[in-house]
Amino acid sequence: MGRGRFQPAFKGLHFTTCYNNAVRWSHMVTAKAAQKYEVLIFWEKYGLQATMDAFKVSRRTLFLWKKLLRDGRGKPEALNDQSKTPEHTRIRAWPLELLEEIKRQRMEHPNLGKAKLQKLLIPFCRKHNFPIPSASTVGRLINDMGGLRVFPQKISHFGKIKKANRKKVLRKPKDLKATHPGHVVALDTVERFVHGCRRYIITFEDIHSRFGFAWSTTSHASKAAAEFFELCRMVFPVPFENVLTDNGSEFKKDFSKALAELHLTHYHTYPRTPKMNAHCERFNRTIQEEFVDFHAHELLEPEKFNIILMEWLVWYNCERPHWAHKLDTPLQSLLSWSQTQQECNYGWTDTCFCVFQRFL
Repeated sequence: MGRGRFQPAFKGLHFTTCYNNAVRWSHMVTAKAAQKYEVLIFWEKYGLQATMDAFKVSRRTLFLWKKLLRDGRGKPEALNDQSKTPEHTRIRAWPLELLEEIKRQRMEHPNLGKAKLQKLLIPFCRKHNFPIPSASTVGRLINDMGGLRVFPQKISHFGKIKKANRKKVLRKPKDLKATHPGHVVALDTVERFVHGCRRYIITFEDIHSRFGFAWSTTSHASKAAAEFFELCRMVFPVPFENVLTDNGSEFKKDFSKALAELHLTHYHTYPRTPKMNAHCERFNRTIQEEFVDFHAHELLEPEKFNIILMEWLVWYNCERPHWAHKLDTPLQSLLSWSQTQQECNYGWTDTCFCVFQRFL
């Protein structure tokens, strides 16, 4: 590239968009500036005294507007109000030792909030006879010192220290709706305490057919969730496409690894938004109100609990009416869906309809 040659930061459509925005905002005329411009036109047409009487504007102000317009080469945007921020503003005068203590606390306890930090500063201020700043003042002092934000760091493969960003997860799209069985399946966890013992019930539901499964376990690890998901995949007669869970730790590590090996899309709900997994949450309520609450003592022995739970799930999926299917059962919903699919002559014994018949 030759010396002195101009190299634009943006090219193509991006450059055109940036240029148009720059021209648009640089030539923006406010409503107040347009009114001033009309007053100056009235002055030129009808004279100074008539303008002062009509618009109640002083002679000094009119000449000031005229000077601004002349300095701006007659462009109306020269009459826009300028910033009125004082050139010299007040500076917060606090002891240097107090500022160093704030820095030290933020370095030792990364990203500690201003209210908690203010509590920790009280003994330090009393020891050195400093005035105790309020929580709001501590927040302003932190902002004056650049925010004092501390981020986790990592070493890149080039040997440089870089900020370690959080791993982003795929969020549930707002327009995601289950169109057929297996399209979207949801999982969640119910936690119960029985005589001081903690037990977990991992739940599964196919959103389209409302087919549900559950399994009791003593572990909250991702390995338990992965094993339960494999059981659901073996029992459910339709292959899965998308999986929806919350952000719990049981749906990380081994569970995410299992989904990646199966090439399934794993959607996560937004934090503190259980309504994004409303179908599974409603299944959690149903299974607790109709079964778990009456067999809570059995949770002390998960093996025995799971045996009677399987019997209830068979009734839930094959006999219990559901309002979502106009009082049909999930099994009847699956059978009616399978009958609408195109039949396959090759391997007909393993088609969806024949697999569903095994549940009857």
